[in-house]
Amino acid sequence: MANHHLSESLPERTFQYQHTLPSLPVPTLQGSLSKYLDAVRPFASDEEYKATVDIVRRFQDGVGKELHQKLLQRARTKRNWLEEWWLDAAYLEVRIPSQLNVNFGGPAPYLEHCWPPAEGVYLQRASISTWHALQYWNMIRTESLAPQKAGTTPLDMDQFRMLFCTCKVPGVKKDTIHNYFKTESEGPCPSHLVVMCRGRMFTFDALYNGEILTPPELLRQLRYVRERCEAEPDGDGMGALTSEERTCWAKAREHLINIDPHNQVILETIQSSLFVISLDETKPYSSPQNYTKMTAEALIGDPAIRWGDKSYNSIVYSDGSFGSTCDHAPYDAMVLVSLCWYIDQQLQATGGQWKGSEALRPTPLPEELIFTVDEKVLSDIKCAKEHFLKSSQDLELLCYAFTAFGKAAIKQRKLHPDTFVQLAMQLSYYKLHRKPGSCYETAMTRKFYHGRTETMRPCTQESVWWCKAMMDPTQDTHTRREAMRLAFKKHNQLMVEAQEGRGFDRHFLGLYLIAKEEGRPTPELFMDPLYAKSGGGGNFVLSSSLVGYTTVLGAVSPMVHHGYGFFYRIRDESIMISMTAWKSCHETDAASLFNQFSSSMHEMLQLATTSQL
Repeated sequence: MANHHLSESLPERTFQYQHTLPSLPVPTLQGSLSKYLDAVRPFASDEEYKATVDIVRRFQDGVGKELHQKLLQRARTKRNWLEEWWLDAAYLEVRIPSQLNVNFGGPAPYLEHCWPPAEGVYLQRASISTWHALQYWNMIRTESLAPQKAGTTPLDMDQFRMLFCTCKVPGVKKDTIHNYFKTESEGPCPSHLVVMCRGRMFTFDALYNGEILTPPELLRQLRYVRERCEAEPDGDGMGALTSEERTCWAKAREHLINIDPHNQVILETIQSSLFVISLDETKPYSSPQNYTKMTAEALIGDPAIRWGDKSYNSIVYSDGSFGSTCDHAPYDAMVLVSLCWYIDQQLQATGGQWKGSEALRPTPLPEELIFTVDEKVLSDIKCAKEHFLKSSQDLELLCYAFTAFGKAAIKQRKLHPDTFVQLAMQLSYYKLHRKPGSCYETAMTRKFYHGRTETMRPCTQESVWWCKAMMDPTQDTHTRREAMRLAFKKHNQLMVEAQEGRGFDRHFLGLYLIAKEEGRPTPELFMDPLYAKSGGGGNFVLSSSLVGYTTVLGAVSPMVHHGYGFFYRIRDESIMISMTAWKSCHETDAASLFNQFSSSMHEMLQLATTSQL
């Protein structure tokens, strides 16, 4: 009995549920195929649909059945049959530059309360925010960060191991993730930081005698770096290489190591560091509520002072605002959101001040990391910068606040806020492009062991019928409201199924990869024009994600050339949106889409208000 009381009073450990989490399920073949037929319907004429139905039937009775059996066999031996495949297919085998196309970046919300933009304070602020980030690292290391849950269901916490001391390393055909993090019970963990400034790099240990440096001590280290960088010429900007096409970067890196083995030691130092602090000279913050420039700087700022492959680059701008850019391979955005939200809450609680001791212990000064370079390396860096500049100038990015209403008004009408925003997005796309937009919404599968995401597809037959009813002047309010109710219902149902591991996109990826691994021809199912037209194979024109209900926001590039990126955070009274599009595509326009989005939101609230749904 005494033991029972003891266990009740003990706080939960970060990773305590890892061994009891259920394995990722494999959906039924029939279930996935019927979901797929549902998903392609909005994009098909009657003839096209009939042809796809035949393809699906042949697949179900033939090769699909065999592949599915093999997938079930694989799932019997692995707690997560998807994990390695997903990493490879979604991230590590991808050859396009990560920094623009895969990384996520965003502004930090600290300026909304205690840290409005101000001159001359950025290093003090950086030392305080770095200190809070180090506290978070220490919580994960000592396993005292509470495990996250959905209601009472524990969620997989494995991705939190990837937040610190993690880096992607390029390979000629495929990248790898190097993770140096260890919990206290597992052994020693790297504890050094890397600071990048004016194309140069410095490192120092964040611990002294096993204790985390205080903000005044961190400030001294950052000041030392800045003063040296201001007094001496700029560095080579080696970080720019991480923004290059992956195979090019891999070859440039091999060359770097061949010139001098010490270069490899420096690369290891960067890869194993806790995270990178980028001291950025820009002043992106121009006016309140204008996050556009901050977000753009985070996503497409100077590549010479970021290490694009690090799992976390904390960017400090000289106007006292903050941003971050992160490699997406080792974890999904919600993990970074958790860290940023933690820092934000700590800063709010302390008014952004350090109340502790000002005493400085005799910590060693930062040490500069100096690569041995030759003409080829310098020319590689120059090329990388040019490529990055050219492609980053093609990205149109907007960060706007929709301030008419938010979560409170939507919930008052008994509607799900996330579904509300997603359907407004569907309607906006439909109005602007006069056709349905294939859409990817992230569904989280972390209730399963090492679960990450499943695709939830918001463009349903129901949402298209509703969009048509909204566009058709002959339809009355009752018809439109009924159509909206059905669209909501369908969306909510698909989202629950996706979170339960019963979506079909990851299942299809598994079937496709088994065929590929066995050297079979690509099944006809994946060659069908409707497969890509409906978004399959990463062809979604709308790439979207709810970043949550906190103050944290991020942005991503569109998935396809004629597409949009659409990240949003939902607050009680407002909704903050970041939208991206490629300027070189003449069909898409982020500003027009946002205008349509605003009017769609108003129309929907109006429709929901006229009588309770």
